[in-house]
Amino acid sequence: MSFNSTFSIILISLPFLLIVAYTARILIKGRAHYDRVDKQGGSKFLSKGVMEMGYWAMQPLAKLLVFFQVKPDQISWASIVFGFLAGLCLVFGHFGFGAALATVSAVLDSLDGMVARLTGTSSEAGEVLDSAMDRYVEFFFLGGLIIYYREVLPFMLLALVALLGSFMVSYSSIFARAEQIKLPPTKWSMRRPERLVYLITGAALSPVTIPWLERVREFPLAIGHPMIISLGIVAVFANFCAIEQFYYTMKAIRELEAKQKAAEAARLANIEQELDRAVRSVLAK
Repeated sequence: MSFNSTFSIILISLPFLLIVAYTARILIKGRAHYDRVDKQGGSKFLSKGVMEMGYWAMQPLAKLLVFFQVKPDQISWASIVFGFLAGLCLVFGHFGFGAALATVSAVLDSLDGMVARLTGTSSEAGEVLDSAMDRYVEFFFLGGLIIYYREVLPFMLLALVALLGSFMVSYSSIFARAEQIKLPPTKWSMRRPERLVYLITGAALSPVTIPWLERVREFPLAIGHPMIISLGIVAVFANFCAIEQFYYTMKAIRELEAKQKAAEAARLANIEQELDRAVRSVLAK
C-alpha cells in the first residue's frame, strides 16, 4: 500500500473516531453549543450537529495555541502554506497527501478565529486577512485539480466551474454585507465549510477507489471518481447558491430603493403642503 493510500485511510478513519468521542460527550454532558455555529446554522450539505462536533474537537487545540501564545495571524499564514502544499500535491495527482494537507489548512483556518476570540484580539483587519487567505487556499486546491485534469477537458472544465462557483458565493456574501443586507438562511447553501468538507472527502476517498474502479484506464490519468463527484456537487450547488444570494441581494436593494423613493415623495409632498398653507396664510392677510 502506498503512502498516498495510507494517508487517505487514516484521514477517512478520523471522522469515525471523532463521532464516537462526540457521542460519548453528548451522553455525558449533552451537545456542545457555540455562538458562531448558532449564527451560521447548518445546511442540507453540512448539518449543525457536524459543525458543533468539529468546533468541539478543535477547542483543546485552540486552548493549546493560546497557552503557547501563538497569534491568530501566524495561524492564518500557516494555513495558506499548508493550502499551497495541498494544491501542489493535487497537481501531481497525490490525492491522499493533498487531502491531508488541506485538512490541516482547514483546521488552522478555523483555529485562527477561535484563538482570536479566546484572547480577545478579534479585529476587522484580522477578518480581512482571514478572508483573503481563504480565497487563496481554495484557489490552490481547485487550481491544483485544474492543472492535474488538463489532459481531460470535461473534468478540467468541471474544476473551473467549481472554482467559479466558490468565488462567486464568497463575492455575493461580501457584496451583501457591504450593502448591509442580511441574506435569508438557505438549506441548500454551499458555503466554504461545505465546500471544504466535500472536496477534501472526495480527495481522501480517491486513492482508495482508484485501484478498484480504474484497473482499466479510460483516461490518460487516474481521475478519482469520488473527486469528480465532489467537484460536480460543488460546481452545481455553489453556482446555484451564488445566483440565489445575488437574487435576494438585488431584491432587497430594490425594496430599499422603493422605500427611499416613497419616503422622498412623502417628504416633498409635506413640503408642498407646508408651502401651500403658507401661501394661503399670506393671501388671507
